[in-house]
Amino acid sequence: MSTYVTPSLPELKLVPSPRLAVVVSRFNTTITEGLCNGALEWLGEHGITVAAQDIFSAPGAFEMPLLAQTLARTGKYEGVICLGCVIKGDTAHFEFISLGATIGMMQASLETEVPVAFGVLTTYTEDQATQRALPDVHNKGREAAAACVESLALLRRIKEG
Repeated sequence: MSTYVTPSLPELKLVPSPRLAVVVSRFNTTITEGLCNGALEWLGEHGITVAAQDIFSAPGAFEMPLLAQTLARTGKYEGVICLGCVIKGDTAHFEFISLGATIGMMQASLETEVPVAFGVLTTYTEDQATQRALPDVHNKGREAAAACVESLALLRRIKEG
């Protein structure tokens, strides 16, 4: 497992606090709930609260790019955190879903200029996914939340001049 990258702004406190959307896949819910808990925990540690109505349930990882792009275009959200899990099976389905979700979320972010964090696990086994969704500092939901907030903090700084 890769090591956790500490945000370059560990004391990060944004004023005003950003409004974020969190999109969580319903596939592999035990794992995605762990990712969501990790993301919300990290955000709370940095003074950012996500209201229940700003957490959205997605059918799966493939649907997340459209949902993220639509949320970003509403103008209500300064960032979107996408959390999902795709586990390799016996067919090529894994590769298509993983690639589609990855490119789609990147494209949504570039087209809207709103950070869309890619918190979608793409693992070979359920155990690998479970390890990345545990309630510890290695939780990939935490990392996705940190990436989103750090990106929007930098965007604020760039736009301010």
